[in-house]
Amino acid sequence: MSDGIAKLFRHLTAGVYVIGVADSDRRNAFTASSIMQVSFSPLLLAISINPEHESYRLLCRGRVFAISVLRAQQRAVAVHFGTQSGRTVDKLASIPWRPGKTGAPLLVDALAYFDCEVVRDIVAGDHRLVIGRVIDGAIVSPAGDPLLYAQTGDLDMSAGLYPQEFC
Repeated sequence: MSDGIAKLFRHLTAGVYVIGVADSDRRNAFTASSIMQVSFSPLLLAISINPEHESYRLLCRGRVFAISVLRAQQRAVAVHFGTQSGRTVDKLASIPWRPGKTGAPLLVDALAYFDCEVVRDIVAGDHRLVIGRVIDGAIVSPAGDPLLYAQTGDLDMSAGLYPQEFC
């Protein structure tokens, strides 16, 4: 049944993003699809992150993150940031990026971006829900289409993480 549950959850409308984090001169980035707006005033966005990942350690210390919205043609970028560990590889070394106002890395070729300062960090099952206040953002390419999570298959290898049945 877990494959069926994985297929079910892939029908939730979600984009694919690269989340950049920074702590002083240390930076990292990872692929994510669990992003949502949680408030209009102030403008708040939430990301979901595995607390075991190196990016979470940087996020906790630096208290900033940037969201780069991937273009429909950037599946390879999603794979690049989603399948390597930041503990062993400098994932940003081969991808054009620039620091946002917070210092968190923004992908130069992204469709759009949001630059955020952390305001809250909450336990959410096996992940953390980190809420950030948006301090900057822009549409980089108005004519492009976003990469959708449903188009990535099991890129994130999450199919094996779903339970066999509903609790």
